[in-house]
Amino acid sequence: MTNMSNMGSVAGATTDQMGGTGGTRRAVEPTSATGWVGWIAFAGVMMFMVGVFHIIEGLVAVFRDQVFLVGKSGLVVSVDYTTWGWVHMIGGVIMLFGAIALFGGKTWGRVLAVILAMVSMVVNIGFLSAYPIWSLMMIAIDTLVIWAVMVHGREMVE
Repeated sequence: MTNMSNMGSVAGATTDQMGGTGGTRRAVEPTSATGWVGWIAFAGVMMFMVGVFHIIEGLVAVFRDQVFLVGKSGLVVSVDYTTWGWVHMIGGVIMLFGAIALFGGKTWGRVLAVILAMVSMVVNIGFLSAYPIWSLMMIAIDTLVIWAVMVHGREMVE
């Protein structure tokens, strides 16, 4: 009979080998996911939401740029709203794909999520003078995505 303290280290052992009473032989499945996986799902949802927000912000910048109130100094980056709108829309679509990759649980999906959230933060800093509250909200959400993926990313089952 096998000692019960090393049950978790014996993947693929049967219940009989683990001191079971006999009968059905089932393999013991190791579980590497923890309750913290919810933070990765949260990061994926937030990332998807940020992608949608970028698309909306880009569409507004392209089609209704009079909505943005910018002082004489203009944007941090010297481009017109149409260009900046396209940057937001393309970035938003890439964020949507990054969120889907994050839901897949692959390591490259986590790396992509962190990189895209960092790029999103930089883009929003460039748009800060045009839409400060919106940009700060997006930066805060990007920060939460980076935190969730960096702190709890290894909890995801690959």
